Amino acid sequence: MALFKIAVLEGDGIGPEVVSAALKVLYRIGELAGHHFETEKGLIGGSAIDEKGTPLPEETIKLCLEADAVLLGAVGGPKWDHLPTEERPERGLLGIRKALDLYANLRPAKVYEPLIEASPLKREVVRGTDMVVVRELTGDVYYGEPRGIFTQDGKRVGINTMRYTEDEIRRVVRKAFQIANLRRKKLTSVDKSNVLEVSALWRQIVEEESKNFPEVELEHLYVDNCAMQIVRRPSSFDVIVTGNIFGDILSDEAAVITGSLGMLPSASLGDRYALYEPVHGSAPDIAGKGVANPIATILSVALMLRYSFGLIREADLLERAVEVTLEKGYRTPDIYTEGTIKVGTEGMTQAVIQTLEELWS
Repeated sequence: MALFKIAVLEGDGIGPEVVSAALKVLYRIGELAGHHFETEKGLIGGSAIDEKGTPLPEETIKLCLEADAVLLGAVGGPKWDHLPTEERPERGLLGIRKALDLYANLRPAKVYEPLIEASPLKREVVRGTDMVVVRELTGDVYYGEPRGIFTQDGKRVGINTMRYTEDEIRRVVRKAFQIANLRRKKLTSVDKSNVLEVSALWRQIVEEESKNFPEVELEHLYVDNCAMQIVRRPSSFDVIVTGNIFGDILSDEAAVITGSLGMLPSASLGDRYALYEPVHGSAPDIAGKGVANPIATILSVALMLRYSFGLIREADLLERAVEVTLEKGYRTPDIYTEGTIKVGTEGMTQAVIQTLEELWS
């Protein structure tokens, strides 16, 4: 029996509810497949501030460093908005990413046929869309130095520096090639190499790394063209890899064309550690009401099975179970339409588990 250790950070708002739902699904997979998932909870975000006075206690960092993967719910809420920026719940998330050296952020964007009408694009354009945006997470203009607002000749000047080292580029590009190799074997690298020297270096390194993955088809696009093509031909993309600022924008664009932002999972990967979390926020207005959609967190568990544990069959079946559950008509209030079956968090969780059992047999 395979044993996997998972650090569970429920966080704030609906975080505990959706994480609890996802763990029920995970434990059932363990029973079906003969795996043992050992979980231990830690504090992060607002709940950690309330109990420990800090958004990221040292014991939480230690717990995550000793785990095979981290599952996180959500952090933040208006309760803590009065705090200084450096002391707010979101600093816990930034801190754990840094502590685990998580440099590649994965944002899948898949259009489910039962929800295709929710997309802002025409169904014939968006049908079949199933892409992953791999965004470099620790470098680029968000972190480069020098930065700041200065006075020069009596006028204010704002400066941010776009900067990447060869190693920073190479490791995220290699990760993207590996992910593409597990999927449909197509990688689109996005840059602005016709204008930016940073992007010229990016493209050089992508070309060098491509020699190690001859089975993966490589495409280069300038970022402005890519933004257009995501709208024109979204189903043609498999894996997109790009820098921090471009990835920040493109991953949100890709997400919104699915029409169901509350259902999207994500993963932040490093060489040793990985953290999985839903894209949605803590939604404190519905916390404790039993109506939160658990699908994004359940799909984050599927990413964990795939990328941290190498359980490809289990990940495929879980993702298929979610799709079949939607085909059966089950909907939480955020995706409900007339004629479908409205359920709460627990109802959706049990429907996914039942479908998973049917597919497993």
